[in-house]
Amino acid sequence: MNGTSPLRPVLLAFAALATAALLLFGVILSAEGALDLIRDPAGWMDRLREGAATDMLSNAAEVVASVLAIAITVVAIVVELAANRYTHRITQLFVREPVNIGVMTLFVVTAVQCLWVGGTFGGGLPDGRSFSYVGLAIVMGLVTVCLFVLLPYFGYVFNFLSPPNVIAHLRDGALRAIEKTTAEDAQRRRAEVMEAIDELEDVARGAMSHGDRGIGMTAVGALGGLILAYGERRDALPDAWFEIDDVVETDPDFVSLADSSVAEIRAQRSWLEYKVLRQLHGLYQSGLGASRDLCDRIAVEAYRIGSQALRNSDQGSALNAIRAFNSFLRAAINARDLRSAYFALDQYRSLAEVALELRDRERTLEIADHLIAYGQIAQQFDQHFLLEVVAYDLVQLVERAQQGSELQQALLGRLLSVDEVAEGEESGGKLRGVRQAQVQLGVFFLVRGDSESAALIQRDMAGESPAMLRAIRDELEAERRDQYWEFTDRGVNFSYLDDEQRAQLGPFLEGVQPGPSLETRS
Repeated sequence: MNGTSPLRPVLLAFAALATAALLLFGVILSAEGALDLIRDPAGWMDRLREGAATDMLSNAAEVVASVLAIAITVVAIVVELAANRYTHRITQLFVREPVNIGVMTLFVVTAVQCLWVGGTFGGGLPDGRSFSYVGLAIVMGLVTVCLFVLLPYFGYVFNFLSPPNVIAHLRDGALRAIEKTTAEDAQRRRAEVMEAIDELEDVARGAMSHGDRGIGMTAVGALGGLILAYGERRDALPDAWFEIDDVVETDPDFVSLADSSVAEIRAQRSWLEYKVLRQLHGLYQSGLGASRDLCDRIAVEAYRIGSQALRNSDQGSALNAIRAFNSFLRAAINARDLRSAYFALDQYRSLAEVALELRDRERTLEIADHLIAYGQIAQQFDQHFLLEVVAYDLVQLVERAQQGSELQQALLGRLLSVDEVAEGEESGGKLRGVRQAQVQLGVFFLVRGDSESAALIQRDMAGESPAMLRAIRDELEAERRDQYWEFTDRGVNFSYLDDEQRAQLGPFLEGVQPGPSLETRS
């Protein structure tokens, strides 16, 4: 995950252990006056008795076999615990990892060589020797390597099985499958990628149930990152990759879809984006009220996916991202989780800003209409604050739009319609926040010299009660902090006006024709 090779710590630990052992051995030989062993190892081998060599190999075989048994036991327990907690795919990843195969092979080969080389003792070699000096040296070298590698290998196993690394393996494995896809094996590759996505979703869900906040967010980030990386490779994939066959249609995320929805996904060639966003939606619903940080991360990933789709003119993926945000808002409102809805609105508006930047009128207005619709739904559920948030988000879109453009006027018209949701109801102070947002936009227009747009807002506010207008003026004039005074994801203070804007507040409100005193707008 951090770009460092997992083998590097293993190699460094191996080198450190080998160096320490060699230095200590050298000290012992020096103390015993036996440095000839280092200067003339061949002579030492010539003086070695067959019985001593036999005992040496026999003990080495027992040691290697015992160490191998311990390694297998420890590794099996750790792998099983990790698989039970996160995903069974960990076992497959572990077994297929070349390092694990290499280490186990080293132990087995060493144990076998101990037996085989020991079996040559006493048989007589062509030069008259009773055993193989070369074989003994090689076997003892292998035994030494096995013992040196044991502790670093355990460190490697624990690092390999850490949840962030498992998540990275799942994501990278899916990307490799995508990159290797050909027309002939597209179906098999699709199945591999879909399995990896399901496993990442399982890791996120398991982390959520165990309260592992960081792991859950990492898994969600891997799902989003997979789609972002896939977007960069999408155009190079064969047509067979985008087919919706039995592998896709029988997947849990597609099996219940209407034929018209399947046809749309097929036409847009967006089955992978749909699947990931559908998984994120399921996680979002599960996290509401309990794992809000995870919900926030899901909203961020949906924004990243939608933003990339808009910039790549991938209308199918952009549409799926918009649907995901609509689903997030619906779920948050139904669950009465204002905080999650508040943050989802922030990311949704940010997606609209990307469309605005790209001059994508259709998507900009589509998102604006959805913001208003879900603000109205929240109002019906007595969640009036969300409607005020929608008003502030629309203000930001209007301010970012090109001055005097048709799109800016269209967004302004939608902002002025927000306060109409309670027509015929006793709104009282419920829409005061909406009116305050409109006042702030009017002040913005005056600062920009756009008196015509400011007058449009003034005419829309005509008839409001003097008490409400005074309250709005007092609050905006009194607030001097641009950042909110509590921890919030947005940070900004909705009621803040800078000095230049505050100077135009009075002139703007003086241009509003108030209604009768002590009455409120219905």
